Amino acid sequence: MKKYLLLAMLTIGGLTVSQAQAKKTTAKKATPAAAATPKVEGAGMVFENETIDYGTINKNADGKREFVFVNNGNKPTIITNATGSCGCTVPTKPTEPIQPGAKGVIGVKYATDRVGQFTKTVTVTSNASETPKVLTIKGNVLPEEAPKG
Repeated sequence: MKKYLLLAMLTIGGLTVSQAQAKKTTAKKATPAAAATPKVEGAGMVFENETIDYGTINKNADGKREFVFVNNGNKPTIITNATGSCGCTVPTKPTEPIQPGAKGVIGVKYATDRVGQFTKTVTVTSNASETPKVLTIKGNVLPEEAPKG
C-alpha cells in the first residue's frame, strides 16, 4: 500500500513540475516585442527605419518627414548634433534627453524645390553606443507641369 501511495505522490509531483515549466516557457514566448529591441548598457537608439523613401513627389510638396527611435538603453540618450549632408536637407533634434524606453524623433525637411532624384544623409551624434548614426532620405521630385493654354 505504501508503494502505491508513494508512486501516486511522485506522479502528481512530476505532473505539477512539468506544468509549471510549460507555463514558464509560454510566458517567455509571449513577449516578442522585447526580443525585437535588445537592451544595451548605457544610452541606446533603435530606429523604426533608417531610410525614408519619399517616393515620387511633386515639386514644392511637403518635404517634412520623421525618423522615430526608441532608447533601448538603461540611461538617457542625449542627441548632441544632427547634420544634413547638404543645405537642402535640414534636420531637427530633440532638445531634452530621451529616457530609457521612451521614443524620440529626428525631424528632417528636404527642399522639394529641387527637381530630380535625390539621396541625402543625416548624421546623428549622441551618447549612444553606436555613434555617429547615419540616416538616409531618398526620392524623386517631379518638375511642375507646364500650364495648358
